[in-house]
Amino acid sequence: MPETTPEADHTPFEFSHIPVLGTEVVAGLAVCPEGHYLDATVGGGGHSRLILEVAPDVRVTALDQDVQAIAAAQHTLAPYGDRVQFWHTNFANYDPGQQQFNGILADLGVSSAQFDIPDRGFSFRLEAPLDMRMDQSQELTAADIINHWDETKLANIFYTYGEERLSRRIARRIVERRPFQITTELAEAIAHCVPRAYRYGRIHPATRVFQALRIAVNRELEVLERFLDQAPQWLKPGGRLAIISFHSLEDRIVKHCFRESEWLTVLTKKPILPTESEVEQNPRARSAKLRIAERK
Repeated sequence: MPETTPEADHTPFEFSHIPVLGTEVVAGLAVCPEGHYLDATVGGGGHSRLILEVAPDVRVTALDQDVQAIAAAQHTLAPYGDRVQFWHTNFANYDPGQQQFNGILADLGVSSAQFDIPDRGFSFRLEAPLDMRMDQSQELTAADIINHWDETKLANIFYTYGEERLSRRIARRIVERRPFQITTELAEAIAHCVPRAYRYGRIHPATRVFQALRIAVNRELEVLERFLDQAPQWLKPGGRLAIISFHSLEDRIVKHCFRESEWLTVLTKKPILPTESEVEQNPRARSAKLRIAERK
């Protein structure tokens, strides 16, 4: 598979990346001189930069399925030259061949840039097409799901992937009112079909539905399980696998796969959480959980 240099629709400067649990990741991976590390979700390159800064001979192989993320990481990590190689691929589809790594990191979920670039369609707070594709070369979008899946299937993904207790009510309203093409229109329809107390609760009533749609569009849980089944074999003996998750569905899969793997020894009985000071500086770190395991 050749190294890729995709063309992005946005400049790299729009795709910033504040690395969550950065200090904990570098320590957890036990980054060492001459080490070779796989950043399976490079994003804007924040974690890779911290890894590369440990020693002048550290190398990183950087993956991402988002061409905008790859372009941003190439810009951010340009000072490190050929110590970094980039690959445009989903981590579940990556084939390292005979290459083994001293450590592997996967920072799951949606980056701040993906939320903040309006036309990506990840946020219901910004008017945009219902897209939500991390890999924009794939065909399935959030609009396809909302406008063509039947009521039962919609309710099931809202409940399973979004843990939305009003999933049936919301699915029924969506089917009654569709088609939807714009994020804010869908969010407004959801908000007006739930009880008033729910509408003005701690989180916006569309939050869980949008999470569920994003997971369904990108098959996030399916590809995570595939990745966790393969990744331990890409490690050198004693190499470490670090996974940052952002919601309970991901964290349960990581916890279970670590415990059940014949290749791994779990190093974190409980997940590592961000400090209060980190959350103050980067509120999106609030729900992050880091789990680490070591290749036997």
